[in-house]
Amino acid sequence: MNDVTKYIALDIRIEAGNWGDLTQLEGLVQKAINAVLSCPAFMAGIKILKGSELSLLFTDDSHIQAFNTQFRAKNQPTNVLSFPQHEADETQFGPCLGDIVIAFETILRESKLENKIFNHHLQHLIVHGFLHLFGYDHEVDEDAEEMENLETTILLELGIDDPYKD
Repeated sequence: MNDVTKYIALDIRIEAGNWGDLTQLEGLVQKAINAVLSCPAFMAGIKILKGSELSLLFTDDSHIQAFNTQFRAKNQPTNVLSFPQHEADETQFGPCLGDIVIAFETILRESKLENKIFNHHLQHLIVHGFLHLFGYDHEVDEDAEEMENLETTILLELGIDDPYKD
């Protein structure tokens, strides 16, 4: 498995929410991003500049709702938002990869509702948000299927069951 810290500088901040220990959160982020970087299907055809930066902001529903309203015109909280710092059709990425914002209450609510382990759901959303930074999306069925298949492959490397089964 790749060591994300050799390739990407992680800027991880807790703004709000009951996220707990920052060291544990950093470990979950590193494992999730390492799994993506170790996936040949993801790495095919792209180059991430060594030393590139990825910012992750861990917050709560009220803060992510403000972002969601401002940037997506959706006045409601969401689980994860991604803000890429490049064009979606590029093949070389960096030095700034983008920002990922994640909301505690929404992830907690979803994990309970879907009977998922909180940290597994969190890592899934870190992977999901990271893929968005590289142009993956789920707006149309074909793109959604491609993204979901890639997520499933990556999550299996983390020992996390397919979140899309059923």
